[in-house]
Amino acid sequence: MSKSVKVLALSALLVAALAAGAAFGQCKKKTGLGRDALSEEIAAWDRDIRPDGVGLPPGKGSVKEGEVIFQEQCAACHGEFGEGRDRWPVLAGGHGSLKSEGPEKTIGSFWPFASTTFDYIRRAMPFGNAQSLTPDQTYALTAYLLQLNDLVKEDFVLSRENFATVRLPNEANFFDDDRETSEKHFWKKNPCMTNCKAAVKITGHARVIDVTPDSKDGPKVD
Repeated sequence: MSKSVKVLALSALLVAALAAGAAFGQCKKKTGLGRDALSEEIAAWDRDIRPDGVGLPPGKGSVKEGEVIFQEQCAACHGEFGEGRDRWPVLAGGHGSLKSEGPEKTIGSFWPFASTTFDYIRRAMPFGNAQSLTPDQTYALTAYLLQLNDLVKEDFVLSRENFATVRLPNEANFFDDDRETSEKHFWKKNPCMTNCKAAVKITGHARVIDVTPDSKDGPKVD
C-alpha cells in the first residue's frame, strides 16, 4: 500500500472515530449506557509504528539477544536462519531475486521498512502467543532478522534512538500512488463507444479451460 493511500485511510479512520465518539457521547447522555474508554484501553489499540520510528516504545535489543529468542520461539516455523520450514514464510535471503521467475520476498529483498518487521512481530508473533514479547525482546528479534539479511553487523544493538537509521534495500521501490498525475491522460469523461459488438458473450470459464500446456507446446524443462 502506498504512503498516500495509508494517509487517506488513516484520515478516514480518524474522522470516523471522531464521529463515532460524538455519536457515542450523545447516546450515552440519552440512555445512560456505556462509558469513556480508559487510557490503558486506548493504548492497547494505539500500537502502530511509522517508518520514521514514531510510535516505537522505549527499549533496545542486540543481535545476540535476538538470536537466542529466535531459536527458542521462532525457528520451529521460520528455520534456524530464517530460511523457512515447510510452508512457513522465509525471512532472510532472496537478494536480487525479485525480477526472477521465483522471487523470494524476504525482509532483506522485498520489505520496505524496518518498522514493518518490528510492528508485525509486536502485533502477531510468536505464532499462538501473540503480544507476549517485551519491547526489548522485539527490538532484539528485529535486530537479529536485520543481521540475517546482512543489513547490520553482529554486534549491532537496535533501539528507539537509532531505529530510523536502518534502511532496507527495497525502500525506493515503494512510492506514493501517483496515478492521478501519471495516468490522468488516460481518463476520459466520454469513453469511445464506436464499433461495439451488439452483445457480449461468455465463451469459456477458467474452471473448465485446460490451461496446462501440451507436451508439444509447453516450455522445455531440463
